[in-house]
Amino acid sequence: MGPVSGFVVFIILWWLVLFMVLPFGVQRDDNPDAGHDHGAPKFARIGKKMAITTALATLLFLGYWAIVAFDLITLKPPGA
Repeated sequence: MGPVSGFVVFIILWWLVLFMVLPFGVQRDDNPDAGHDHGAPKFARIGKKMAITTALATLLFLGYWAIVAFDLITLKPPGA
């Protein structure tokens, strides 16, 4: 795996994890200001969620890298 393909895999993992982390801890505002969406969260905490996303994506990427680098899972037939 080259650096470009590794970077692409990390970015894809990062976005997937971000979309999984975004709904955590969301609380709706019962009385939103005029013009605000009723489904918008009170506090988005996007910085914290991005940090959690980066940590989780890094762990997943390291697992993926280990599988690829050490050939732990292969699609080659036995004896090939």
